[in-house]
Amino acid sequence: MDEIRIYGFDGAGGVQRLAPEQMTAHPPEPADCGFVWVHVDGASEAGRRWLEAAGLDRHEIEALLAEETRPRCTLHGDIALMNLRGVNLNPGAEPEDMISVRLFVSAGMMISVQMRTLQALVDLMTALDRGQGSVTPGDLIARLALRLADRAEPVVAALNERADQLEDAMEQEGQGDSAMRADLADIRRTSIVMRRYMFPQRDALSTLEIEDLGWLTQRDRSRLREATERVTRLAEELDALRDRAQVVHDQILDIRAEAMNRQMLVLSVVAAVFLPMGLVTGLLGINVGGIPGATWPGAFWAVCGLLLAIGALQIWLFRRLGLFPR
Repeated sequence: MDEIRIYGFDGAGGVQRLAPEQMTAHPPEPADCGFVWVHVDGASEAGRRWLEAAGLDRHEIEALLAEETRPRCTLHGDIALMNLRGVNLNPGAEPEDMISVRLFVSAGMMISVQMRTLQALVDLMTALDRGQGSVTPGDLIARLALRLADRAEPVVAALNERADQLEDAMEQEGQGDSAMRADLADIRRTSIVMRRYMFPQRDALSTLEIEDLGWLTQRDRSRLREATERVTRLAEELDALRDRAQVVHDQILDIRAEAMNRQMLVLSVVAAVFLPMGLVTGLLGINVGGIPGATWPGAFWAVCGLLLAIGALQIWLFRRLGLFPR
């Protein structure tokens, strides 16, 4: 993507790509050409130089170039400063490593800044290159928010499908192996990280929708409301996904605890069976005089029979008491 990309909107749905030299530092009047969208690569030197020469104050530049951002909407008079987040669909990246886009919006200009490539912005620019322009800056923000939701929905759907597969595997196998636990942990981590940004993004869009800004039309507010509802639904699905993952995790822990308890019961019963036998053999094995049967040739077999009888009696008793593992 270009370091600086500029689009000019005529206010009636028309759009054209502008060269950077056609763009003056100060925003045009809305009556002249509708509004202008300037997209800047904040990681490039050319993009940073353009922002410094664009007539923005220090706080606005710092907000557009901040290293760590969370979705928000802040107003300065008739200017809105927004941060939005989209899933990271770049090759080799994790979707939950969400990419931020920072917005400066006024009646005559919208400036967007990104540090990494965001596919939702690429989609929006592709539509603009086909001539599908926006009428107002509010309409452009709503389109961007909807594109962000469009790109996030397949990621959330894939997480739900993985959770479904884990639940089915739990029902069929009744156990949780290491691979299943690792997959479950990945689902929980992804849903928690994405949820962390979805709810603030909903609040940011809702804040913009209800603010009394002259460049927001009723149609813009309706589209922003639609984008807010989409983001809210995604956030609620992530909430439900996190809860489902917790339920599966609890089931795995219950299965492991039950298996461990069963093994401990087996060990306890075995120890209880051999405890009186060990007492008898210990008494008969002491090296002192007067041991019964010391001079009788059949004493060994008699003791073996006694031990077998004691073991059988204990096993019968444990079964009657319901303590013997089945």
